[in-house]
Amino acid sequence: MAKLPKQRFHLVYSVLMSAVMVTLMTCVVTLANVGLAADFWARWLHAILIAYPIALPIIYFLAPQVRKLTARWVEVP
Repeated sequence: MAKLPKQRFHLVYSVLMSAVMVTLMTCVVTLANVGLAADFWARWLHAILIAYPIALPIIYFLAPQVRKLTARWVEVP
């Protein structure tokens, strides 16, 4: 399988990281708020659809700054 060019790394990383974080966090928050209610899956999907378009650009634009801040405190390999 051919890989995407390295210029696409940050975009792909942002898409995947936001998908993982949104999926996990909305699940936890939905469970905390409504428990395993009959409409849990619909509520969870609704929460994902609201959160993902917000999380993706936040991660895309803030990740480089967070990496720089982290490099101030931690040795970079």
